[in-house]
Amino acid sequence: MRRMLLAVLFVTGAILGYAAQAEGIKIPKGDTFVIYTDKGSPENHYVPSGYMGDYGDIRLNEAYSEDVHSGKTCIQVVYTADKSQGQGWAGVYWQNPPNNWGTKQGGFDLSSMNKLTFWAKGEYGDEIIAEFKVGGINGKVYEDTADVKIGPIQLTDEWKKYEINLVGADLSYISGGFAFTLQAGQNPDGCTFYLDDIKFEYDPNLKAETKGPEPMPFAVYIDKRSVENHFVPSGFMGDYSDIKMNDASEEDPHSGDTCIKFVYTAKASRGARWAGVYWLEPANNWGQLDKGYDLSKARKLTFWARGAKGGERIEAFKVGGIQNNYSDSDSAEIGPIVLSKEWKKYTIDLSGKDMSYIIGGFCWVTNADVNPEGCTFYLDDIVYEE
Repeated sequence: MRRMLLAVLFVTGAILGYAAQAEGIKIPKGDTFVIYTDKGSPENHYVPSGYMGDYGDIRLNEAYSEDVHSGKTCIQVVYTADKSQGQGWAGVYWQNPPNNWGTKQGGFDLSSMNKLTFWAKGEYGDEIIAEFKVGGINGKVYEDTADVKIGPIQLTDEWKKYEINLVGADLSYISGGFAFTLQAGQNPDGCTFYLDDIKFEYDPNLKAETKGPEPMPFAVYIDKRSVENHFVPSGFMGDYSDIKMNDASEEDPHSGDTCIKFVYTAKASRGARWAGVYWLEPANNWGQLDKGYDLSKARKLTFWARGAKGGERIEAFKVGGIQNNYSDSDSAEIGPIVLSKEWKKYTIDLSGKDMSYIIGGFCWVTNADVNPEGCTFYLDDIVYEE
């Protein structure tokens, strides 16, 4: 009887929790709802408490007083890109209550709002923010009802206004009011940027953004810091310790300033005798997150590759194939391929493939049997095309 009573109490508590989630503090229509206007302002809501990824790489100053957009203060963010937690990315969530990852009751009903606006600028003007977003906290009890983002964005050295269109989004419960994420790959030397006047608003003339297939061409990699890049080479597989990657190599790139250099030692450090790398969206997403791209317009993926000596054998170059809660809609591959010392263009034919949902944007695999001494090779200009 006691166990039954505890079970009933647990279920009842869960139901009440979800009921509370649906009843966030309601914000009246027409009002502006501020996240940040000045340090210590009574108008501020949410707290920048949700440090993510390489959280040790971020210093946030909410009382920075030089060259503000308006008022007396703005927010200064310093990112070192030291990868102090080994993640290769970092970010901060503004949460309610502080440190709430969906385990506490909180949040606001922002149904009366339809956009979030903010002002931002970089220290020098080439800083890349991977994404700015509203919502997206996926707790076991109190989940945000929306997850809307923009990015990547390359900042200028002047204050500029940005907008996240929220028309059509379910804003009835938002505990993660605002967030940004940064990639070490896009800011290898770190970066400093500034935020000010972050607020939800209502615009009666604002229309919903239509989301369809991604326009082509759609780049996986162009240059190290290009804002056109998509997917992250984070899915190291097999004898992953045998792989060294430099995605900012200046050793004779095919085009632009950089290419990607891979060194495979073939030491079988994990006993697998094979290794490879997946480009994933977002980083380290093996299908547990619903973050795929609609690449329905793509009819092929092209890329350029060369070996350091010639004769290096790659068993497969691949698109798609991730299988999990959120699986890729299809897959295609070519190989094996023996590389030459000169740059050569390769094509993965996507004709007839269902490219409507892709998390695994690109992949290569090789093994110790065909490269017993290991190998070094280079990739560049990896692009989906019509």
